[in-house]
Amino acid sequence: MKESFSGVERENEELREKLAAAVVVQEIDPNLIDPSPIADRFREHEDAGFEALKESIKARGQEVPVLLRVHPTEAGRYQSAYGHRRIRAARELGKPVRAVVRALTDEDLVVAQGVENSARQDLSFIERAVFAARLEDAGHERSVVQDALSIDRAEASKLVSVAKAVPADIIEAIGRAPKIGRPRWQALVDAMKVHRGAVKAIRAVISKPDFLARDTDARFLKVLSVATHAADEAPNRKAEALTVVAATGRKIARVTSSGRDVKISFDRGLDAAFASFLVEQIPTLFASYTEVNGKGEDGEGDALANEQREQE
Repeated sequence: MKESFSGVERENEELREKLAAAVVVQEIDPNLIDPSPIADRFREHEDAGFEALKESIKARGQEVPVLLRVHPTEAGRYQSAYGHRRIRAARELGKPVRAVVRALTDEDLVVAQGVENSARQDLSFIERAVFAARLEDAGHERSVVQDALSIDRAEASKLVSVAKAVPADIIEAIGRAPKIGRPRWQALVDAMKVHRGAVKAIRAVISKPDFLARDTDARFLKVLSVATHAADEAPNRKAEALTVVAATGRKIARVTSSGRDVKISFDRGLDAAFASFLVEQIPTLFASYTEVNGKGEDGEGDALANEQREQE
């Protein structure tokens, strides 16, 4: 009998532990819930998926609870780990949110947030990339980024590099672009690196009223086209050619300027000794130039002018 009572007591203890660990779903006013400090998805101007979710909750109720934690700094409030759209739908419908409240550290919060979305696989590449960059900017280690998105270190590096290479206002204007993967986002990054004017050209396009009329994938393709075109055209716009002609009308040379580079090509009919003669004259020509422009050979004129400006 003693052994029987001991066995019953053990079973009771196990039962108490299970009950203590059981998930308790509460109903909470959505107006008391703040979003996670690090957003993991973009809010679309027209989100058909959200409207469908809202109609489903209105008709059948909220079937899947959200995960919350007690707000770390504001009494009586909560922060959401995941279920942001369900919370928003409940708020708009005037319904309480069915939620599970757990004690979560900052790291626990973002990992739960990322893992839940990764399991559903509904975050686009750029949403994942921006989320990863935001985690790092918030001070989380790269290992936390990997855990939150269920990826390895190499993939985390690719996500962060793309998110940090594309200006935030351009990403926001494009939106989540669910059909656009890493290769084309990387192509956009490369195009912007080729020509600095690409960013200016892109911003001119995204500021036009008709840009947002396109769907988010079309917006990306438009931006990529603008960036690629700007990069292709840049060398042609920057390169300038000048033909040098003698007083007799004879063509002497062709000077091509591209950025800071200047190339002089002499006419084939000229004596090769002329090129050597010109090279010998360069020091004298430079001295004359610096004298006319008030500059010493070591830039003393510039230094003097700068000193005078500072004194003024």
